Amino acid sequence: MPSQTDLLIQLEPVVETNLNRHLSQAGEWFPHEYVPWSEGRDYDGVLGGDAWEPRQSKLSDVARTALIVNLLTEDNLPSYHHEIATLFGRDGAWGTWVHRWTAEEGRHGIAIRDYLLATRAVDPVALERARMRHMSAGYANQHDNEVLHSIAYVSFQELATRISHRNTGRFSEDPICEQLLARVAQDENLHMVFYRNLLAGALELTPNETMRAITDVVTTFQMPGDNLPGYTRKALEIALAGIYDLRQHHDDVLSPILRHWKVWDLEGLSGEGEQAREELRTHLEAVDRNATAFEEKKQARLARKRARSA
Repeated sequence: MPSQTDLLIQLEPVVETNLNRHLSQAGEWFPHEYVPWSEGRDYDGVLGGDAWEPRQSKLSDVARTALIVNLLTEDNLPSYHHEIATLFGRDGAWGTWVHRWTAEEGRHGIAIRDYLLATRAVDPVALERARMRHMSAGYANQHDNEVLHSIAYVSFQELATRISHRNTGRFSEDPICEQLLARVAQDENLHMVFYRNLLAGALELTPNETMRAITDVVTTFQMPGDNLPGYTRKALEIALAGIYDLRQHHDDVLSPILRHWKVWDLEGLSGEGEQAREELRTHLEAVDRNATAFEEKKQARLARKRARSA
């Protein structure tokens, strides 16, 4: 297997090609244009405005939870930048991509927070305290800065984030929120395409090692916000609302990316690579079964709720 340094060097032409493609497609946009500033007013505190009260929020509890989880995940950008800059470097096409990605991601937290505060959708004090706790904990790459594992992870994670943002916007039942998160989702999709294409290049260079990386990532996948306080409960709320659940993870994230890489048709695998592919197949079948079981439990829960209401 090539060393980490050799992999970065061999993949740099793929990075440069996809960086140029990205720059040609990434449209300029401005967070302030998506925020309804006219709805804003001073809060209590230094400016002596009005204190926040839950009734001021137009969002449901679940929509508010999803937006807060999405925002706090975006807030850890300094840690994410540190991880990828340390891994990919700051020079050449790699470095240009690292800084461009960071700049684009920075808009997401700015825009979502401004929307939430201008519309009084969340408790600003609780939000700031949560931000401080989450960012103080930081973020560490769960795959020990392995190049192939890291590229595989962000391929899936960027798509999962796109779907989460898009569905949160729809679930909010606020056209302004939906428009904002749709725009954020466009960025996330372009980022996914970049990393997905980069991993495809790695499959050509070193197929067995890349297949092992894909399997390791898929079988241990967690979103980067999984260390948020109460994350398990919040993730369950979000899943029950249909914003992001195991079925979407299987059908809309894992399956399409794996099909794009043609992992089931890939020839020339041997030893560890073939074993990894079989492990991946077994895991996907388990995820599919678990997704079906979750859907059945969810429908039974809804049926009980309807019966009680009746």
